[in-house]
Amino acid sequence: MARTDRLMRLMDVLRRLTPPVTAERLAAETGVSQRQLYRDIATLRAGGALIDGEAGVGYVLTEDPALPPQSFSRLEIEALLLAVQSLDRIGDAEITGAARAAMSRIIATLPGDQPRQALHTVMRSFSNAPERQLPQIDLAALRCACWEEQAVRIRYTDLKGETSERLIWPLGLSYGDHNLMLLAHCRLRLDYRLFHVNRIATMEETSESFRPQRVPLMRDYIRGRVNKSPCLDAAASGSTG
Repeated sequence: MARTDRLMRLMDVLRRLTPPVTAERLAAETGVSQRQLYRDIATLRAGGALIDGEAGVGYVLTEDPALPPQSFSRLEIEALLLAVQSLDRIGDAEITGAARAAMSRIIATLPGDQPRQALHTVMRSFSNAPERQLPQIDLAALRCACWEEQAVRIRYTDLKGETSERLIWPLGLSYGDHNLMLLAHCRLRLDYRLFHVNRIATMEETSESFRPQRVPLMRDYIRGRVNKSPCLDAAASGSTG
């Protein structure tokens, strides 16, 4: 492997893996001996890379705007652009726009011939998904409630046409081909529910936080899905129970 490629791969591994990364792990990931790895670390440091740590402890890369930009393989560039194109089918213009803006910034910083490669990809994604019914609530506010782990009050009409109002803990959004679904923990039923987002008529933000509970709730939900819990299957039907 060429020296430049080897150093670029080392930088990529330092960015990807959870720090501190041991010399043994770095050597295995880059395919060199530990002796060569130490020399490569020294070379990167001499070139201005801020790499903290030492042998026997592990290494941590501190990003610096003066460092060269990240590089991607041609297949990685194709995969990233294909993923962005695929977002059209979820029907969320804000998410799609954000992805395209982010991809534009990535392409603008690619070194060498890679920006040209990004403009001439050979893979394409075409969506045949049916048009979605637009949500009645502010999706940005709903996403924010999920991120910030804040409870919300909603008025919801289920598939049977029955309307209810309840306080929920929004856990996550699922973008399928036909429906945008909200996984939440209903504080009225003290159980998990899957809501069709386009059936939520109103949503009111609250100051109630469920941050300490989110991770254990998600673990419990996943275990229930693996075990095919009847209550979770019923929740998926969109009932207001």
